[in-house]
Amino acid sequence: MDPITIGLFALVGLLALIALRVPIGVSLIFVSFVGIFGIAGLRPAMSMLSNIPYTLSASWTLSSIPMFLLMGFVAYHSGLTRGLFEAARVWWSWLPGGLAIASLAGASGFAAVSGSSVACSAAIGRIAIPEMKRNNYDLRVATGSVAAGGTIGALIPPSIILILFGIQSNSSINALFMGGLFVGLASLLFYILAVLFVWWWKPERLPMVEPYTMGDRWRKTLEIWPVLLLICSVLGGLFGGVFTATEAGAFGAFLALVLGVLRRSLSRVDFKESLVDTILASGSLFIIAIGAGLFTRLVAMSGLSREVGLLVEAMGLGTTGLLLVIVLIYIALGMFLEPIGALLLTLPLFLPLTTAHGIDTIWFGLLVAKLLEIGMITPPVGLNVFVIHSVARDYVKLEQIFAGILPFLAADIALVGAMLLTRNLF
Repeated sequence: MDPITIGLFALVGLLALIALRVPIGVSLIFVSFVGIFGIAGLRPAMSMLSNIPYTLSASWTLSSIPMFLLMGFVAYHSGLTRGLFEAARVWWSWLPGGLAIASLAGASGFAAVSGSSVACSAAIGRIAIPEMKRNNYDLRVATGSVAAGGTIGALIPPSIILILFGIQSNSSINALFMGGLFVGLASLLFYILAVLFVWWWKPERLPMVEPYTMGDRWRKTLEIWPVLLLICSVLGGLFGGVFTATEAGAFGAFLALVLGVLRRSLSRVDFKESLVDTILASGSLFIIAIGAGLFTRLVAMSGLSREVGLLVEAMGLGTTGLLLVIVLIYIALGMFLEPIGALLLTLPLFLPLTTAHGIDTIWFGLLVAKLLEIGMITPPVGLNVFVIHSVARDYVKLEQIFAGILPFLAADIALVGAMLLTRNLF
């Protein structure tokens, strides 16, 4: 059997295993090993299976992931992020749909600490949704805004998706983080516009609440000074060139520990839970990264990426057509796969194509991150939606949350369109 055929069978087998709910990391490792064995024999397959895990696990850049995860878990368990929604509420409540906008702003702040969409949605949802219910908000918009706000976690640094993209594409993590901050804030702006549109269309769905005094605003802001210090220190040092992404993660984890101890809000149990959560999340991500490394080797050895490139060229799509096809593929994959799995599954095929078409790698990484996060709120497997449903299942149905997502999906599509139109500026 020729290598290309083996590569195609491996890809089909991988999709089949994922459809059967086999963990993405296990699927990648198994299919890649079998495929490499079929192409090159047992010895090369065993050699790669032994070398790639060590090489990836020893990667300096990859070590930033457990550090940022530890920072986020310590900040969460020590209560550093607890007042983010309250602070956002007193500043944004004067606007139409102010509580929904506050939940979006609170999620953005939480994202700058955790880098996790699911964590953002769960943490903000527990506080924001009951508050919006008390103020007679339409629960579809209330839950939809929190679910959409959680997706900002994949864009605003520290972003695990952007770190993995940088490792796979050999791109600058700092450059991806800088771009991620810009796109994340743009997402926040587009979501706010979606809320204002809903209010303009049906004001009764988002009743106005009593605004707060300036004294209330500054008092609530002062209550969250630890998390503001953490965010500003990490991002300031990162973008100011003081330290690398890995060093930023380590510094952030250390600072979160210090702040938790000084505030006496980090108990021994909280610290243990933070360590356990970090180890479990890091282990899962490392296994997926190892599988992705093996799959990349398989794709290269089989010549599959070259054949895909020749097929695209034969179709005469051009750069714009290629990007539109990639956008549609990621949106389709996002309906069924979790973001990291979809990212590592597709990059070995797409990166050679985009490079050949002269597409800027940093811009492409930001586009991919945005597309993957859209998948977090699209049916039938919108993970953020299910997280919000678990938080608010007593007073909202799953289909209502998906209905509330629609204005924010429209905002996402508008932002993706804007990114495609301004591609040449990057």
